[in-house]
Amino acid sequence: MTHNSGTIDTNLMKDRETIPLVCPVGESHCAFLDELARLRQQNRELAEQVRTDTLTGVFNYRHLIQSLEQEIERTRRSAQPTTLIMLDLDHFKLVNDTWGHDTGNAALVNATAAIRGAVRKLDVPCRYGGEEFAVVLPSTSLLMGIQVAERLRNTIVNSPLRIDDQVIRLTASFGVDVFAPGDTETPEAFLKRTDQYLYQAKQNGRNRVCHAIDARLNTGTSISQAERDALLGGDDETDS
Repeated sequence: MTHNSGTIDTNLMKDRETIPLVCPVGESHCAFLDELARLRQQNRELAEQVRTDTLTGVFNYRHLIQSLEQEIERTRRSAQPTTLIMLDLDHFKLVNDTWGHDTGNAALVNATAAIRGAVRKLDVPCRYGGEEFAVVLPSTSLLMGIQVAERLRNTIVNSPLRIDDQVIRLTASFGVDVFAPGDTETPEAFLKRTDQYLYQAKQNGRNRVCHAIDARLNTGTSISQAERDALLGGDDETDS
């Protein structure tokens, strides 16, 4: 597949970048090395631009698909589930219409900072497009993913955007699903499946987490009846 070849090429580039620069004629100040160092820096900057959203600084859709490909393959090899969170800022058009697109962009950056501060270093936060984001949670059960999504929801609620004397409170809706051992979907199909729960959260009143509770709750983890009851009862508890 094309993505796999791209990953191999990227790894080769990284390996080459670790090779120490040595002047072929032994000069202490070598114009050749200066130029090579400059080209290496340009390559690093271009590689970062290819996989990073310029506004928010998190990964972009292209990197999201590559990350899902890698984690899905890891799930198939190790039998450790991969959980995906998708979230969309609520009533975002109203923010743009009321305060303007610059404030809307500031709201996206503000929400991104809240997301990055609430996930682990190994998790992969990405901008899916517009005001929609995705977070890939490697080696994470559905139950744990739901807990992360609830933490993210509360973090965004408690991280209002402050511009001059204005306080703009944001909320977000979440969909959570898991790619379990034995699943055979493509990354795009897994995204679509999870996005359906996000749509459900929007339809059910926003500022809530919806998830694949019925068929997949026991995938990758064992839970008590009390935990199951807490999750089933937690869907209706949202902040106004």
